[in-house]
Amino acid sequence: MTNRPIILGIVGDSAAGKTTLTRGIAQVLGPENVTVICTDDYHRYNRQQRAEKGITALHPDCNYLDIMQQHLSLLRTGQPILKPIYNHHTGNFDPPEYIEPRRYVIIEGLLGYYTRGSRNSYDVKVYLAPPEPLRYEWKIKRDTMKRGYSEQQVLAELEKREPDSDEFIRPQRQWSDIVVSFYPPKESEKESNSHLNVRLVLRPTIPHPDMTHILQPSSADSKPAVRLELDRDMGKPVDVLEIDGNATSEQVLQLERVLCHEVPNLMPYCSREGNPEIGKLIGTTGEVLQSYPLALTQLLIGYHMLKAATGHA
Repeated sequence: MTNRPIILGIVGDSAAGKTTLTRGIAQVLGPENVTVICTDDYHRYNRQQRAEKGITALHPDCNYLDIMQQHLSLLRTGQPILKPIYNHHTGNFDPPEYIEPRRYVIIEGLLGYYTRGSRNSYDVKVYLAPPEPLRYEWKIKRDTMKRGYSEQQVLAELEKREPDSDEFIRPQRQWSDIVVSFYPPKESEKESNSHLNVRLVLRPTIPHPDMTHILQPSSADSKPAVRLELDRDMGKPVDVLEIDGNATSEQVLQLERVLCHEVPNLMPYCSREGNPEIGKLIGTTGEVLQSYPLALTQLLIGYHMLKAATGHA
């Protein structure tokens, strides 16, 4: 076992699903073993100052990226940090928090891979890339229900942020080991919750589990609910694992067994029954839903964190 903390990065645009993904990964690793840090805390300006300066929170100049990079370096060596706190409800900063890293550290936010120094601090790097219409829907839902905005205010903010999203957020996809894209099935394009499919781009920058003996590529006659195929992402060859939202427990069981066979510590989580928090998300009207694609995504990322911890990654 390595002695230093194992660090996971989860980067994506606003309302891309970072917090939902993080919650289940923390359950896989054990919440008592995980420190979660949101890089929004490193904003340079509060909400009013951003409005006055005409700058968005997505712009590097609006964030203390040097302090964030320094804190990542300290956390990687097991040292504590005094982390700033940005309050999304008030738009201001709360008193800083003294944090000692636990066994695993999850860093989620907008600009986690923007500097080389920050990129070098992670053991596993994930990028979230849902289709933009779906992300817009998620952001409207979140900001109106939880942050007190009107739908018109959210749409205006999305339009204002788009140039910075395109210039600073999306290019970070190239630095990730895994690209996660939840998307609605063609037969249900309005779906936004538990029946979403997921497309996982698996780059050869970290060793992924061998799934070739259990998964078959799609054929002209059939399209299995769990598929592994070769593709290219940003011009480079990758494996692509796709899991349909309507997959049954029997169809995903083989993949769960592969992950758990290689990392026995995953055994308690190799089904949603093992830990009901895995794959959990909140529906449009506040109901609690479960998703196999989300659960398997969380399980796969947990697999990589546990492999890194044992020094096999």
